[in-house]
Amino acid sequence: MDQTQEIRMQVMWNRLISVVEEQAMTLLRTAFSTSVREAGDLSAGVFDPQGRMLAQAVTGTPGHVNTMAEAVLHFINEIGRENMFAGDTYVTNDPWKGTGHLHDITMVSPSFKGDVLVGFFACTAHVVDVGGRGFGADGKSVYEEGIQIPIMKFAERGVVNSFLVQMLRANVREANQVVGDFYSLAACNDVGHERLIAMMTEIGLDTLDALGAFIFSRTRAATLERIAALPRGAWVNSMMTDGYDQPVKLMATVETRDDTVNVDFGGTDGVSRWGINVPIIYTKAYACYAMKCVVAPDIPNNWASLEPFTVSSPENILNAPRPAPVSLRHVFGHMVPDLVLGALAQALPGKILAEGAGALWNLHMSVKPTRAGGKQAEILMFNSGGMGARPELDGLNATAFPSGVMTMPVEATEQAGPIVVWRKELRPDSGGDGQYRGGLGQMIEIAPADGHEFDFSAMLDRTVTAPRGRNGGQGGQSGTAQLDDGTQLKPKGWQHVPEGRRLMLALPGGGGYGDPAKRLAEARADDVLKGYVTK
Repeated sequence: MDQTQEIRMQVMWNRLISVVEEQAMTLLRTAFSTSVREAGDLSAGVFDPQGRMLAQAVTGTPGHVNTMAEAVLHFINEIGRENMFAGDTYVTNDPWKGTGHLHDITMVSPSFKGDVLVGFFACTAHVVDVGGRGFGADGKSVYEEGIQIPIMKFAERGVVNSFLVQMLRANVREANQVVGDFYSLAACNDVGHERLIAMMTEIGLDTLDALGAFIFSRTRAATLERIAALPRGAWVNSMMTDGYDQPVKLMATVETRDDTVNVDFGGTDGVSRWGINVPIIYTKAYACYAMKCVVAPDIPNNWASLEPFTVSSPENILNAPRPAPVSLRHVFGHMVPDLVLGALAQALPGKILAEGAGALWNLHMSVKPTRAGGKQAEILMFNSGGMGARPELDGLNATAFPSGVMTMPVEATEQAGPIVVWRKELRPDSGGDGQYRGGLGQMIEIAPADGHEFDFSAMLDRTVTAPRGRNGGQGGQSGTAQLDDGTQLKPKGWQHVPEGRRLMLALPGGGGYGDPAKRLAEARADDVLKGYVTK
């Protein structure tokens, strides 16, 4: 390929990325749920006719993007090429073929140019409710956790499956929000298709075959070059987490091979009877993300750059089989990157950040009136603790790593239902000390509005086991959950906040990096000036 052709291919590749970014922005702007609209809990991407991811939108989370990369193959196999038509949209929330739990809806749409199938568009988003016990860890099997939608058609030749919509409305608490999000997901793929066909028509492409070959060859070669530069060996790391009613041990072995890097989760505790299990598709998504962050952070995410990173595991809490309860799969799924990075830190000393809060501190609040004239509502709120300190920088405060979702504004949360967020501020002294300080967690106080009470599903971790520092850095502070009268609350499970009381959360801070004695005096003075440290 001569230089002119290479430049042309690179321009088309960039154009393809802009197509999927516009696809994602459509979902972000039209979604009904605040978790999508405000926090960006979504993914979007374009795939070739074989179901291999060509490009992903920058907007989105690794858990959604990397699971979606595998999910499209399930759609192709189960729908069948002979049953695919222009105007189709397919849907599922199958945890083992989608993104790990029932609350995430994945939609896939074939993209035809004339009569030729040129690719697929896929997108994923978290919806506020799927029925059942609600978003929480209390289910004993996936059957209790909500309505299950097998891979099926949401629309055929542009006509929506009205029977599916009726089933949804009969099974969820917030029917308008959920159905609205389904239409937003479908519209997201439609926009991607329209922009792709316009691009192909303008450039004169009949298929994406040549462009796909260019993308895959470049990214695969670059990824293999990075893997070849890694030391050869196997490194083991373990981590204790809060669990539900007893601590849970996670273990990973990272091994570099000829042209792959494998993570094995043997030694991890077994499948839980509570809804904190993780399907392997979600575990793999975050394990691959952690490895790419270290090995190939600047190489675009697609089929070819993900393929060299592999995962294996016996059945355990990180490889839970159907019908295990998996509603809170994100809690331990979000711990996987720190688990994997801890092993990589042994292979690459001085290059890996300290542990952070990991899992989001999500709250699902079910608000009810205590007297006439009140309002019922289902409210989902995402909150983030602190990131671990980095080898040359302090950790980021109140930042969602590894999920990457955005902070949900208090105003948007209060608009979703009758609650009041009385306090949301950084938590002083929560970041671990070190040459570089761990990021701070948050202090949050939430109360039902007058004339209301709420039950909430706690999805918290790091309340017993704090994030660890690295290379001599101290650990971050663990988190706490209680009512304003001092009543201690569990980190997981449905609990009650009566009218007149406040829910008080102290989110964990990230671990520090390096010997605290080496922290510059100016940096310590700045910590005190900003209120990050009070001592």
